[in-house]
Amino acid sequence: MQCDVITLANKKTGTIELDDAVFAFEVRRDILARAVNWQLAKRRAGTAHTKERSDVKARKGKPFRQKGTGRARQGTSVAPQMRGGGVAFGPRTRSHAHKLPKKVRLLALKSALSAKQAEGKLVVLDKAKLKEAKSAVLAKHLTKLDWGRALVIDGAEVDANFARAASNINGIDVLPSGGANVYDILRRDTLVLTKDGVEKLVERLK
Repeated sequence: MQCDVITLANKKTGTIELDDAVFAFEVRRDILARAVNWQLAKRRAGTAHTKERSDVKARKGKPFRQKGTGRARQGTSVAPQMRGGGVAFGPRTRSHAHKLPKKVRLLALKSALSAKQAEGKLVVLDKAKLKEAKSAVLAKHLTKLDWGRALVIDGAEVDANFARAASNINGIDVLPSGGANVYDILRRDTLVLTKDGVEKLVERLK
């Protein structure tokens, strides 16, 4: 399919052919959900930790005699129902990451790109470059282009001036083509690909 190529000044410079195998793929919402869950689970810290019975440092014997106190019988002072006792089935330090097949990850990335294209929220940019790392200059361009929350995906490397200028603007993310992922694509309203970024993504996904 054909797509217009524009500049940061919002001027059309030509057209580009988008590969249907990557940008007109069937949108699988179930695959997208699996990929997002995989990404979010992988980045969880997993540092929540509670003390169980074996971790509590206390006298673990019988807290009081069996009969004659009027209280319910207890066998240990570190039982979960006792004050200061261990937690039953509490969280432990662990990794929340799980495996997702590479084929599924590639399908999810194709689905995310195709979903943006189907919604009309995919924009192809000629070059994502600035002469100076000035956030004010880039902000003016973004206002003209009406990109409120956007993800810009460049080629193998990102222009340093552009990335530095974008880092000070809320809602704008810049990634190289190798860092393109489902979660970041879906969480932004507009997906902006440079011409180099389109080529690299097609090479990666075909």
